[in-house]
Amino acid sequence: MKRLLSLLLAASLSLALVACGNNAAPSGSGSTPSGSGSGGGEPANLTETQKIIQEAQGMTLEELAKKAIEESNGKMFYGVGNSSRGKSALPLFIEYLQTIDPNYTLEFEWQQPKNNKIFDQLTADSLKETGTFAMTLIQDGNQIESKMVQTGILDTFIPKDWADANGTTAEEYEGYLPLQTLNKIFMYNNTGSKTYDNCWDFVAEGEHGLFMDIDSEIVGKNFLYMLTRDDYSAMLKEAFEALSAEEQAYFQPTIDAMASEAESLGLGENGKYALAWIKLWVGSYNAQTDDGPICNTLVDKSATDQFGLIVYSKLRSVEESASVSKNNITVAAYNDGYTGMGGFGYCHYLFVTDNSPLPWTACAFIAYMTCTADGFSAWGKDIGGYSSNPNVAAENEEIYHHQTGGMAEDGTTVEFAALNDHGYDWWVKDGKLVLEDPEYCASVSFTVGSWIEMLDKYSAG
Repeated sequence: MKRLLSLLLAASLSLALVACGNNAAPSGSGSTPSGSGSGGGEPANLTETQKIIQEAQGMTLEELAKKAIEESNGKMFYGVGNSSRGKSALPLFIEYLQTIDPNYTLEFEWQQPKNNKIFDQLTADSLKETGTFAMTLIQDGNQIESKMVQTGILDTFIPKDWADANGTTAEEYEGYLPLQTLNKIFMYNNTGSKTYDNCWDFVAEGEHGLFMDIDSEIVGKNFLYMLTRDDYSAMLKEAFEALSAEEQAYFQPTIDAMASEAESLGLGENGKYALAWIKLWVGSYNAQTDDGPICNTLVDKSATDQFGLIVYSKLRSVEESASVSKNNITVAAYNDGYTGMGGFGYCHYLFVTDNSPLPWTACAFIAYMTCTADGFSAWGKDIGGYSSNPNVAAENEEIYHHQTGGMAEDGTTVEFAALNDHGYDWWVKDGKLVLEDPEYCASVSFTVGSWIEMLDKYSAG
């Protein structure tokens, strides 16, 4: 059964490589030689770290572990990331290395810069001959592409075991290495009579969805960029055409007004639908500073008919009370007949810093997180976060039962419909998750990005 589940997930998660992995660094970008996994660059053009990465990509996790022990025993390891859970994964990694050498020790520090300062921190560290940070776990494909990869600050390492699990090789694989895809999804308070059965409902007259402001979390802006890509703008057109004539009549003037804008921005024939949705969304959403408070608002029975676009995993931390319940929430995309995008997905990527003080240890740590369930366990308990390794994803599902709402300690199912995570494959296909593509985001960040900056934003006050 486990083998069958692994095979099924291997098939479905090949899509993850298209989504996150197709976020390919352009040729010659400096991510690694020629911008791909191990790359096809001439050895003479490689930095010292890239030479190590090229060698490391031919090694198993155990072989990398031995190199790491040799390199870093008794030393200090600094990591930096958007997720604080790197701090939880490092002790497990050390324990793993100690199964090979019981005398191995490693001190570590994990930093999590706030307010998007991770890019400034990595840029400053890159100016040193030997950096402080050994590796990073980082999000926001647009800035990774433009500020980190094209500048040669970060290098992509593709673990052999990860490549094998995904039916590829480091040489063939193009793109960054995703630890996981996370999703932000449309959900609403169901204590009233209102329902949402089309993604255009969220920008209808009088709607003010709770959303982490695009100036607070930049991946939200990447979501809007992606809507202008031909496939997603076509999806918005298809959803629009599923609306009633009365509903279409409300949106049509905005769509028509965006036709010339779409042309001037060089978008495809359906670009006007994307720009119309973006304009209406930016002009209506109720800006928040974090997803946690949004979740706390929506699960309270007092939040009748309110909705939000938030990280799915926030629901798991909700504690039941007289007024608060996960049963007060409906995931819009899970409704029968729902049309259009159910949310958007973005990746946490793993990189070795090009001036890494401990490149072998960094590679081994990255392989441990992406190739073992224990290494992924710091993130594995959450719904809405999907390992990019099909074998790890299968093992993780067997542990946490995300697709059955989680299991209680006595083995019974916890019945909260909103927690029944339909899984990555479902979200990409049926849930029409809009997936971040760093290369595309970087290509339109000046044009579409500048246009978005000019839009009027809603002010709740």
